[in-house]
Order: sequence, then structure tokens, then C-alpha cells
Amino acid sequence: MSMAVAANPKGPLSTRVPCHQQRHTRAVMSLLSSLHLQRVNDYRHTKQLITCSLSMNGCNCCDPVQAPLAISETHMLPSVPTLHLASTQLSMALAALQAQPPLFSSGIIRLQVPIKERGDAIEWLHAQSQSPSTLLFPRCFFSSRSAINTDLYPSVMNGHRTPYPDPNPNTNPHSPISIAGVGSAVFFRGSDPFSVHHWTSIKRFLSRESPLIRAYGAIRFDARSNVSLEWENYGSFYFMVPQVEFNELEEGSTLAMTIAWDDSLQHTWHIAVDQLQATLHQICPHFTKIKESSLRTNIASLSYVPTKPCWDNSVKKALRMIKGGDSDLVKVVLARCSRYLTDTCIDPVELLSCLRVEGQNAYQFCIQPPDAPAFVGNSPEQLFHRKNLNISSEALAGTRSRGFTNFEDFHIGQDLLFSTKENIEFAVVRENIQKKLEALCNEVVVEPRKALRKLPRVQHLCAQLSGKLAREDDEFEVLKTLHPSPAVGGLPTEEARRFIEENEMFDRGMYAGPVGWFGGAESEFAVGIRSALIGKGKSTLVYAGAGIVEGTNPSSEWEELDLKASQFTKLLQSKEPKLLSRNKKH
Repeated sequence: MSMAVAANPKGPLSTRVPCHQQRHTRAVMSLLSSLHLQRVNDYRHTKQLITCSLSMNGCNCCDPVQAPLAISETHMLPSVPTLHLASTQLSMALAALQAQPPLFSSGIIRLQVPIKERGDAIEWLHAQSQSPSTLLFPRCFFSSRSAINTDLYPSVMNGHRTPYPDPNPNTNPHSPISIAGVGSAVFFRGSDPFSVHHWTSIKRFLSRESPLIRAYGAIRFDARSNVSLEWENYGSFYFMVPQVEFNELEEGSTLAMTIAWDDSLQHTWHIAVDQLQATLHQICPHFTKIKESSLRTNIASLSYVPTKPCWDNSVKKALRMIKGGDSDLVKVVLARCSRYLTDTCIDPVELLSCLRVEGQNAYQFCIQPPDAPAFVGNSPEQLFHRKNLNISSEALAGTRSRGFTNFEDFHIGQDLLFSTKENIEFAVVRENIQKKLEALCNEVVVEPRKALRKLPRVQHLCAQLSGKLAREDDEFEVLKTLHPSPAVGGLPTEEARRFIEENEMFDRGMYAGPVGWFGGAESEFAVGIRSALIGKGKSTLVYAGAGIVEGTNPSSEWEELDLKASQFTKLLQSKEPKLLSRNKKH
């Protein structure tokens, strides 16, 4: 099919689509034809820049000096009223691109269709999960917190409840509230610890001019620790730029496709087009609603690693080191892995949907590489958000349950605010993050210095920090410096890491690691807590951690683990499970 025939309303293309779509077809073909002519001109000036390239695992380049992609483009196609028409429009656009491919040896192109109706990103992802085809993997979901933290209250006694605004708010109405994606135009995975080389490899495919081309993924809590079987396919880090992506907006939505290629590593334009076309053929052009009662399961067994006796021993050992003079350890965060075996397989997307009621003022995420379990979570904690030079982060520590009445809730909150143990833990986290940001920013503002973050089941002490970077390229240093924070690792960082490695009897994997996305001019990461690994069979691993400082009581912290894991437990536990391993030795 030639471009001329495709643009002709009497040609073959017009016989394949309804009449009311032909004006969209002509607009698409006209746009793509003009793009082709522009690329011919650009090619003459950019071809000589391509001196090295990457495989489509974008981190496989051995050369530390990586040439930029020849082109990075985003193009908006005409808006349509429904998701079904958006899918049709993308298919036609891809056919036109096949007819007149770009002349460049490498590049990344995003085509997006605005949809007038607002759709639900989780419902779109659930519709794709109904297909048995493995072409719909990998998949991802990410939902940012709202611009205003409506449950962040100052630490005052007079009941004042004016919420603090996010110091780095997202006020762009065209920026996604939630995204869901399937397939990978390019992915990034490695076994070595995440480095500046890996970060540069990812950023090579991103640009300021294409802000919605983003790489979504996660990084291991500790890349130096041994990798267990369930985390094997994640590597030390895993990121993906989705092939097909649904964006849920404040008003309306967007369906997009992204194609990336690099000839010198045998991932040619034609291979990339064929892979994208195969994915598009599997895309379901509608939403599948998830019933609240859809996640019905019975728990056959529940086991803990560590068991309660082993937990007590580890906490007491940490306290001896904290109190003693032979170690610099001030705080260490110890975690527990709860393994649920259920009588039915759990759909990660259905679980994600059921968790939404718990997701107020929290990041929701789901990452699932091919042939791997899904990493799902509701994290209340921001690691950092960068927009141009502006950077924000937060300190989160200390935990209490919510009250059944406003009166009880208020007094529980006051107990948290004035707890000596909790304030020691919180101050360690806040001051450490502030010190780290001050090394990268000219000035760091901490406001509020201490407040209550109230979530549906728990409440925490919280502080917000913001500053301005000297250079946008300092983003990698921000990530490297802030992770792991004392909220999930401890202090000093290396002493706490070694204690965790020597005493925890399971692999954290991506739990408590950075989870989020890189973009051209903006990036955002949460801390991967309040999370679970949903297996392909009937096994679910739920993770939770607690900070150990001077004054910690082992049994109280065990109860805190139950509280933090309760958002998953309540969905999985329809009857009392049999506890298999309370007395199991490690």
C-alpha cells in the first residue's frame, strides 16, 4: 500500500473503514506524509551522528560513550470519541508507517490518539489480561498521588486541618493520572547494580520534546544480595517503555503506541514494526469492569519468614548493636515476608483494583516482566519527584493505626506525635534526607517539619522536603544518594545494609526499592513498600518492615508488621488460615 493510495478516499484503505472514519484517515495520512518529508530533510543532517547503538535491551551497549538516537518524536493524531476508534486509528497509522518507513538507523516514535471519553486505566489493563497471548507481557501500571496531600495535617493540638500542598505539584491537565501499558518498545534490565551507565542508556530513549515517552520500572533494594528464584527475571533493575499505553487523564484519556529500533544491533525498523503490529492485533479495544467481589479466595496456608521467635532474636541483636559501643548502628529496618497459599490463582490486576480503596494519597503500581510474577503495591512514600531542576522528597516514619471514631483517631495521632521512640526514628530519617539533598541543591526547604500522614488504615509522621538542583543530569545522583533511605534501610547506610543481608532470611527483591518512571524532563519514584509479589500459581508474598531504634519492643514491631500488611490480608483472607510455620527454624 503506497501513501498515495492510502490517502485516496477511493483507494483500498477507504473500503476497510466506515465512512464516518474517512476524515480521520485522511488527517492521519496527511500528517504521516508530512512527517516523512521532514524526516528526509532531517536525515541528511543526522545520519553521520550514528556511531554506536544498543540492542533492544537498551543496557547492552559496552561503549560508555553512547550516541544519541537519530530521532525521537511524539505525534498527536486526530481525537476520537471512543477507545475502539482510537485503536482503529493507531492501526491505520502503523500501516502508513510501514508503507513509508523512516530512513534513520535508530529512533523512537510515539503516536497518540486523544479520546474524549475518560476511561479507567486499570479496567483497560484488565481487558488486555483476558487474552491468553504472551505478547501482552510485559505489562505495567503506575498511578501518582494527587497534587494536594489531603490527609497531611500539621502537628498541632488545636485541630487545625489545612492540608499542605505538594511542593512540586503536577498541574498539567494533559499529564496522566494513571497509565497502563503492555509490550515493550524497549526494555532495560541488567544483573549488575544500577549505575550511571544504565541510567544514561535509559535516558538515551527519552527526550524533553517527547515528555510522555517514559520508562516504567523498579530497582532492587540491594543489588549485591543473592537473588532468589521468584525475583530472577527482574534482574537488578527492570524498566520498560510500553509498546501500547493507555493514559487516564483528568478529562478524557489517550491511547498511544511507541516504536523503537536500532539497526546496528539487529533490531531493525521492520522487526520493531512487526512486533508492534502483533501486539496491536491482541489489544482489546474496550474496558472490562472489575466487580468488587471478583477477588474471592480462601487461604490454604500462611507462613512467615522470619517466624516470631526468629524475629525477636533479630530485633534483640539489633538493639544490642545500637546500644553497644562496638557499632555505629543507629537504626535498622527489618522486614517480614508472609507467604500465602490460596485455593485459586490471583489475578494481579484484579488485586490492584481491589487495593484502590486503600490507595488514597498513595502511589499504586504493578510491574510484570515476561515469565515473572507481578510486583504490586500501594506505597505512601515518595522517594523523589523531579521536574526540570525542581526536586522534592519526603521523610516518612513512625506508625499507628487509625481510630474507629474521630476522637479515638485524634488521640492515637497525638500519641504518635509525642512518642519518644517514634520521634527518634522520624528525626533520623528526616535529617538524613535533608543532609543528602543539601549536598545536591543550593537550598533545601523542609515544610512541614513534622506532620501526620493519615492513610485509610494507618498514620505516619511525615515531613516534605524540596530544593533546586544545579543540573538536571544530577538526577542519577539524587537516586543513588536517596536510596536506600533510613526509612527502609537504616543508618549508617552500609552498616544497616550489612545487618539486613546477614540476618534477613529472604530476598527483598524490589520490595523497599525505587519504583516509578524516568522521563525526559521529569521523573518520579516511590519507595516500593506496602507491596506484594503475585505468583503465576497460587502463591502470594506480602512484604512489610519496621524500624528498629533504641526503645523498640520486638512484639510491638511484629504487630506493626501485621498492621502494614493488613491491606493485602483483608483481601486474601476470607476465613482464618492455618499457620504452618510459627515454630519453623531458619
